[in-house]
Amino acid sequence: MEIKEYFNPLLKWWWLIILSAIIAGGASFLATRQQVPEFISQTTLIIGSAIDNPNPSNNDLYLSRQLAATYVDLAGRNSVREAAMAALGMTWLPNIRVFQPTNSNTIEIIVTDTDPVRAQAVASELARQLILRSPAAQDDRSARQDFVNEQLDEYEQAITETKDQITAKKEELGQLISAREIASAQDEIRSLESKLQTLQSIYANLLQGTGEGATNTVRILEEASLPRRPINSNNLPTILTAAAIGFALAAMAAYILEYLDDSVKTPVQIERLVNVPTLAGIGNIKSADKQNVLVTVNQPKSTMSEAYRVLRTGIQFSGIDKQNTILLVTSAVPQEGKSTTAANLSVVLAQAGYRVLLLDADLRRPSQHHVFDLPNSRGLTTILLQMDDTDEADTQSLIEDVAHPAQVDGLQVVTCGPLPPNPSELLGSLRMKHLLEVVGGEFDYVVVDSPPVLSVTDGVILAAQAGSTIVVVQANKSREDDLKQTMERLHDVNANVVGCVLNLLKPRSEGYQYYRYFRDPYYMSNESNDSDVAGDAPPKRKLLKRFNHSREAV
Repeated sequence: MEIKEYFNPLLKWWWLIILSAIIAGGASFLATRQQVPEFISQTTLIIGSAIDNPNPSNNDLYLSRQLAATYVDLAGRNSVREAAMAALGMTWLPNIRVFQPTNSNTIEIIVTDTDPVRAQAVASELARQLILRSPAAQDDRSARQDFVNEQLDEYEQAITETKDQITAKKEELGQLISAREIASAQDEIRSLESKLQTLQSIYANLLQGTGEGATNTVRILEEASLPRRPINSNNLPTILTAAAIGFALAAMAAYILEYLDDSVKTPVQIERLVNVPTLAGIGNIKSADKQNVLVTVNQPKSTMSEAYRVLRTGIQFSGIDKQNTILLVTSAVPQEGKSTTAANLSVVLAQAGYRVLLLDADLRRPSQHHVFDLPNSRGLTTILLQMDDTDEADTQSLIEDVAHPAQVDGLQVVTCGPLPPNPSELLGSLRMKHLLEVVGGEFDYVVVDSPPVLSVTDGVILAAQAGSTIVVVQANKSREDDLKQTMERLHDVNANVVGCVLNLLKPRSEGYQYYRYFRDPYYMSNESNDSDVAGDAPPKRKLLKRFNHSREAV
């Protein structure tokens, strides 16, 4: 299998894949348009004062992280959230997420709401409720805190004054000469240093009581911001993702459909299945009238007629060593175009100058009298019932009497005649064998329109007596198993299957692209125009040739 065959399902179902991607992307676009815009406000709290300490201990950091986890749990309590609702005058809260980053002493509060102002207010209030529940905040509410702060200010001033006095005394000591004065100055310095130590000790004790520098404190590191843009404003990634998913699912469906589809599509597939060449590909004849299926008569320069000429050439080369050839045209099941193929093949053989007899051997559902608009009161069954098994002259006389000349010189048509009650026995009789021997010697080609092989046994009986057998396969409809079974039954009777005809090809199908004459209609025009040779083609035909040339270049 070539690499390009792996891409055939994508090329065949490209419209489904593109449509699925468009539908998925469009549905995602409509869905995102219906979404209410949401805004996020975020605030960050920090536990302890380790960040302010230039030399924090491991114990301080560990305790801060443990306290942060405790405050995260506290933020999820109903008491805290109800207090926040009461403070804001709300009866409900939007989506709130409180978490502690890994190995950190900080707390993140994220509020998602459709109102940006409300999201900011809720984030700020929840942070405030956590701060109010910390020991430092409780001390701030006590009446003693103001007094302690006043004392701290006084001691700070006293410490500063004492330090200045010590500095002044030390400078004065350097200028003294008397031993008594020096000793007195040193005593004063020692007294001031003792006083400084006492003041610093008292100040440290008071400072520890205020909570400054304590581990169990909660402060706002980043205030809650007012969001300006909704978080779902950029929907393009969502739409593209949905379109990509739709594309992938449709591509997968295309491969599944191809896997489940067991119809015959291309000549390569036929050769791979039954090891038989495909002699020609025939297009789809869009006509409900049986007489109009003779495209080789009505449109001799069309691409369809050229396809039948390609089939004629393939038959000629497959049986080049035989002077007289009996060609059996059959198929696996009905409605695959075997009768149309037999009729047009007979016409192109006669147009090539051969003496051709078309024999309608479908004694159950005959159709050649409709195709050529001939009477069917007498035909093949008449010959078989009236002929003598041994008298060749009598058989030739019956054939001449029953056969009808067609619209093409050199072509004779023997219709089915009255339908018999025992068609299989009649086709397998010695009379039928004798008749084929007589017409085989009388005509250059005898084309036999046979019933389908899998429907009745008539086709197999005739294939055993025919010189060559052609199997008509309907593109994109005939099943692989049906084709295999047909070939097996024909090989069981040693039928000489010279090839297949891929029939009813549709434009843009896989099998259609295998045949050049469908894609290059320049030489198959029904209208001759000498101006084409001179280069003055009509505008429409010039455009057509440009289009075909550009498509071939691609």
